[in-house]
Amino acid sequence: MSDPSNAIKISKVSESKISTVDFDDLEFGKIFTDHMFVCDYIDGVWQTPEIMPYQPLTIAPSARVFHYGQAVFEGMKAFKDDQDQIWMFRPEDNHERINISSHRMAIPEFPKEFFFEGLTQLLHLEKDWIKKGKGNSLYIRPFVIATEEAISASPANSYKFMIICSPVQSYYAGEVKVLFAEKFSRAADGGVGYAKAAGNYGAQFYPTSLAHKQGYQQIIWTDASTHEYLEEAGTMNIFFRVGDTLLTAPKSDRILDGITRKSVIQLAEDNNIKVEIRRVTVSEIKEAAKSGELKEIFGAGTAAVINPISGFEHAGDKFDLPKLDDSYATFFKDKLTDIQYNLSEDPHGWRYKV
Repeated sequence: MSDPSNAIKISKVSESKISTVDFDDLEFGKIFTDHMFVCDYIDGVWQTPEIMPYQPLTIAPSARVFHYGQAVFEGMKAFKDDQDQIWMFRPEDNHERINISSHRMAIPEFPKEFFFEGLTQLLHLEKDWIKKGKGNSLYIRPFVIATEEAISASPANSYKFMIICSPVQSYYAGEVKVLFAEKFSRAADGGVGYAKAAGNYGAQFYPTSLAHKQGYQQIIWTDASTHEYLEEAGTMNIFFRVGDTLLTAPKSDRILDGITRKSVIQLAEDNNIKVEIRRVTVSEIKEAAKSGELKEIFGAGTAAVINPISGFEHAGDKFDLPKLDDSYATFFKDKLTDIQYNLSEDPHGWRYKV
């Protein structure tokens, strides 16, 4: 393969639209930067990548992505420290995971050289869109779609890999209350729950909309077989603090191998916080809530980092969680963001300088 730094073709915008953006009032994922990265897979080969002005795509209505759902994506962020240096957080894990997702969806894996060189050059172009200060970041969305024009039910022969970027602030705000799922499921054994396949998320919208009508912001998904085991929260991995012990479900073919999740587990071990990675039952969490042993529930994911949950309902039983001055949620969010914004030591080498 040729040197990716020489191979990437770059076409810049004639004038940036950044002056039209109010960075103090950003709605998550609604504003996009000036450029995007594009690479097509044709005749069994990833072609010369391009960085070009952000623009609509021209795509045939018969493209297989519309009919058979061959689409996967990732979520990443870039951060700027006080010295105007740009950092990413564990991007090699994102590259590995989008290829794991692609493999599960019969999509060809994307070359590491193109991924990192494309990201680096794109972020250098968009550096002014990355604002300093905790909470400010550039959300990065790599994704792949099947583009072959055919409506026969088989894997496509052509694909488009893209990266688009969106300036963001904090994702979730206010108190979040959740329903424990009793009927609907996010994923099943042998399925695609561990992949960031687009269809996983589309299938969540209907049951989540029903939860909204009951006054809940999210669902904590339970296993598809028995609905006895707690697995994920909305689009995030989930943690329970019972006493001073953290509980979280093990990764599996139903549960995403979350990068924030495994970072929290490592930080807990670094700080002598006991973590049990095991199946967590609905009944034990309800009992812990009744006895006062359930101190916290929080989600962990790229967009929100750590999202505290203030209460839950299951089978008509409602529980509110205590407000803590020394919450694990705040502790882990501070630890993670200090590393991401280059404000603290990075003993595990998670930061990646752009």
